[in-house]
Amino acid sequence: MYKFIFIAIFIAPSFANAQNVMTPELLWKLGRVSGQGISKDGKYILYSVSTPNAEENKSVTKKYMMPIAGGDAVEITATNEFLINKNISPDGKYILTNKEVKLKKNKGSDLYPELSKSNAYIYDDLNNRHWDKWEEGAFDHVFLSPASNGGMEEVIDIMPGEPYDCPTKPFGSDADYIWRPDSKSIIYVTKKKYGKAYAVSTNTDLYEYNIETHKTINLTENNKGYDVAPSISSNGTLAWLQMKREGYESDKQDIVASTGLGTVNLTGHDDRIHVQSFHWSNDGKTVFFIAPINGTEQLFQVDYTGATMKLPDIKQITKGDFDIAGIVGQTGNTLIVSRLDMNHSAEIYSLDITNGEMKQLSHVNDA
Repeated sequence: MYKFIFIAIFIAPSFANAQNVMTPELLWKLGRVSGQGISKDGKYILYSVSTPNAEENKSVTKKYMMPIAGGDAVEITATNEFLINKNISPDGKYILTNKEVKLKKNKGSDLYPELSKSNAYIYDDLNNRHWDKWEEGAFDHVFLSPASNGGMEEVIDIMPGEPYDCPTKPFGSDADYIWRPDSKSIIYVTKKKYGKAYAVSTNTDLYEYNIETHKTINLTENNKGYDVAPSISSNGTLAWLQMKREGYESDKQDIVASTGLGTVNLTGHDDRIHVQSFHWSNDGKTVFFIAPINGTEQLFQVDYTGATMKLPDIKQITKGDFDIAGIVGQTGNTLIVSRLDMNHSAEIYSLDITNGEMKQLSHVNDA
């Protein structure tokens, strides 16, 4: 008995020392997996992998596709990029892009041409810096162009001359602009404020740009807090994430949907729920969403009730010591999601929405 205990105590430290010690260098080797969507033919999962390069202080990102049930991944090239380019209009005629437009002069060499070597910036108002992003007088705008010829001709800035950003800073992406299903208009997110007014406000709005009339309308003018993440169901219903109070960026965030007669808040009646992100079901009758609960981030679902007065039921689908990091898409009763935990970086999983069972599909970081 005592001999066995001695051997166990002697062996345990030796075994522990043989394991890899977590270091910054090991963390830099991990591929950051992010789901991009499901191909239009429903056969493939599209995802990206970003790998940090410490020497160059940047990440290298590659896109991949793999069968919907898992299997060998193939890197996405220009020839199969069409499988999931959400920026191409539903009718295939137009494409959306975003790029910076220089609208303000606040650099020394811009303001004083005789000081051509000056790299100083002059500020007399907020917002001079948003987290790690300096305000340099350039603003991200959305551009519309024909999908043919590489989209390089007849480019239209849908925010001409406006000192506002879409995608929004600092964390916005091309998810900040989407097409209407009829391909006649674009819905985009921006905060149309400048200077100090921009710095103290959280009043982002959803705007709709008509590509025939070139007119823009504010869809969420009555709400003074955040309106972000627009998404349209297969039935044409627009939903988005909303906070109610301006200037309060930690407000409760809910899923709000348009009913044709106004808007309905699908999650406002449950005080536990602060929605991180959401995804319409394929039939447009249900919204899947991610929300924190008990120190984890889990998957929930809520039915879209339209303009009825009935409060929709909210159902928790997953439970466990892990986080659901993103919803990639749906195929039948299966959701494709990304999942991570304290011991594993994010990977792609399939999730049975009827019972919450999960299966790992990608294996980027197994080694």
